[in-house]
Amino acid sequence: MISIHFLQSPASSLKSKNSGTPQGGIKKNLQPSVSSLLISLFILLGSSCITFAASQRLTIYTVNYPLAYFAERIGDDHVRVVFPAPEDADPAYWMPDKETVSRYQKADLILLNGAHYAKWVEKVTLPRAKMINTSRKFKDRYIRMTAEVTHSHGPGGEHAHEDAAFTIWLDFQLAVKQAKAIEKALSRKMPEQSDVFKKNLVALEKDLLNLDQGIREIVSIDKDKPFLASHPVYDYLQRKYSLNLESVHWEPDEEPSFNQWNELKEILREHPAKWMIWEGLPVQKSVEKLQESGINSLVFDPCGSRPDHGDFLTVMQTNIVNLRKAYN
Repeated sequence: MISIHFLQSPASSLKSKNSGTPQGGIKKNLQPSVSSLLISLFILLGSSCITFAASQRLTIYTVNYPLAYFAERIGDDHVRVVFPAPEDADPAYWMPDKETVSRYQKADLILLNGAHYAKWVEKVTLPRAKMINTSRKFKDRYIRMTAEVTHSHGPGGEHAHEDAAFTIWLDFQLAVKQAKAIEKALSRKMPEQSDVFKKNLVALEKDLLNLDQGIREIVSIDKDKPFLASHPVYDYLQRKYSLNLESVHWEPDEEPSFNQWNELKEILREHPAKWMIWEGLPVQKSVEKLQESGINSLVFDPCGSRPDHGDFLTVMQTNIVNLRKAYN
């Protein structure tokens, strides 16, 4: 509580008595000044409180949306999470400009996915003390790619699937480990909020393990059921949940070429799948031509980018609903 006292000096008191101006007139002139001063002071104090509160938030930059979602859930109002990749870019292959890299450098924490995801990180200088590789402690569980396939899609241009598979979060138990790494990093930075972060982590872990259980229950209906995948991004999903899966290299927004259709026919001879899993909604001509071969389509969005609607949890819940259709 701040008290403000206005003291009248003897000189000013004499002046008010001896001058021709009534003392009431002096009060009338002072009142607007005092009111203005009080209003200004309260505005200043309020502004200072807002600035102070904002300064207590950690600024966190991430390389993909799943990490941003985990950080938002765990940090809540104590963090400002930024995932700057544009919506039409694949964050795994996106390259930020110099200004964006500079903002990463100034962040309190930089959350990395690991498994050589976002290779731009290896080409710029970032503060090592701020970088948190959320999968570092289980890097022995990375899935190593056996072959390199180069192709292009989206504004990112040509790229190759090589080295290690990186959609780690599609194994929801590994996603829990990534979330725990984030909680530890936040608690180190802001130990006074550690209890809040731990509580939020418990809620997030429960949601992720519910997703894990949901897929387990579905796949247990028929563990040998064959699937096709439009893109080799489901490695961790396949390994964790024992999906009988063969991948091609198709893009949802492009019609497959003549050669791609022929390659599919060769795969189907040994792998008679009746369902194709897509990263996103495929073009109608692809759906129709697959149906002519007795193959249905379903979407299982890896959600590496921020979705147009909902969030990571709702997207994964929708994925599970879509996957269930193949077992009905």
